[in-house]
Amino acid sequence: MSAAQDIPREERLRTTTGLRGTPALPLSAWRGASGRRYVVGVHDARHVDVDEMAEAVAIGVSRDSNGIAQMQGVAVGLGHGAGDQWLGEMRRKGCTEIHVHRLAENASARREIEDDLNPSKKGGRR
Repeated sequence: MSAAQDIPREERLRTTTGLRGTPALPLSAWRGASGRRYVVGVHDARHVDVDEMAEAVAIGVSRDSNGIAQMQGVAVGLGHGAGDQWLGEMRRKGCTEIHVHRLAENASARREIEDDLNPSKKGGRR
């Protein structure tokens, strides 16, 4: 990756209509500093269920005037109390979407993904 590509960035996915004509689950993907890609479900920040984030990697996202995703924060280990607090912080930062990655096998894998999406992190959550 070039220096400009080293930062984590969103790579939108195309989805089609689901089975029986139902709307497709809104999906996207983030490319980490390592080059690995993480598929995420896209949730409205006003209506996301905190329980959805308990065993997942959560990414707070705002969009600029061109629709480009701006990562405002990434976190793991968001039990009910921590999830509410983190969501409040992301909403105050202007997040309109919460992207949730649920495919990590365990807490250790989720922390590795968090670090990959937040390479400047030196302890603590972004």
